[in-house]
Amino acid sequence: MSNNKIIFSIRSYAYLQSKVIAQKGAFTKGEVKSQNFPDGELYQQIITEVDDKDVVIIGGTISDSDTLELFDLACGVVKCGARSLTLVIPFMGYSTMERAVKPGEIVKAKTRTILLGAIPNAPMGNKVMMLDLHSEGIPHYFNENIRPVHLYCKKIVMQASRELYGSDFVLCSTDAGRAKWVESLANDMGVNAAFVFKRRISGDETKVTSISADVKNKNVIIYDDMIRTGGSLIGAAKSYYEAGAKEIAVITTHGLFNNDAVTKIKQSGIIKHLISTDTHPNALFFEGDFLKVHSIAGLLAENL
Repeated sequence: MSNNKIIFSIRSYAYLQSKVIAQKGAFTKGEVKSQNFPDGELYQQIITEVDDKDVVIIGGTISDSDTLELFDLACGVVKCGARSLTLVIPFMGYSTMERAVKPGEIVKAKTRTILLGAIPNAPMGNKVMMLDLHSEGIPHYFNENIRPVHLYCKKIVMQASRELYGSDFVLCSTDAGRAKWVESLANDMGVNAAFVFKRRISGDETKVTSISADVKNKNVIIYDDMIRTGGSLIGAAKSYYEAGAKEIAVITTHGLFNNDAVTKIKQSGIIKHLISTDTHPNALFFEGDFLKVHSIAGLLAENL
């Protein structure tokens, strides 16, 4: 397959389209005319010629409207003759609904993969690339019409960690659920790992009961794959602080930062550094003195 790919994006990910194209001269920017009718319906027109071309579309499922914009654009480029199609979904939304717990719950992770699997096949096939999935099982939800690829942001997390403390830190997780991934990452960096044990008190309240490793007088980096409101993160950070941590930093892949989360994390007074990648556009919106953003553009360019 040729490396001269045409890179499109939905509107929310135009920033990442530009960054990826800047990484490699062989990438061409795909142009789409998009505008809303008075009733809110989205009009799209593919301007760049895609016939017999390898096409990439960057578009996260950060909302229902963004998901449909991605789906419609993908269907359009295949209809216009694209040779191959690669969807890049930096943040796979709905990943917390990967299974039903209560009767009648709709597994949105499954219904969204069904939708993306319904995109017509390009002659050389369809592929979807996703990063640091919240649930490892999501790639198995896709049907045979589209090939899933799970990319890991491990190199970016490692680089950010080294820039903060070199090798003088303990890598920690917010709960035991991410412990295996954090332990693997810590082994790669030659540092110790730790995680907290929690007991659920109610539907929205948990209590930390213990910590798996000694963090007293040590720098702590908490890795969390996704930060929404920051509540669980702040709770875990307090536990590490109360256990004697010298300084606490946080690294996340997917910075959603809902409900003024960045302000809450900063005002907690116990987290000194906050780092996120740009898989979600909210990270760029809140970037500043406290929140630093590392781009995934190089990782994407390398794998495209």
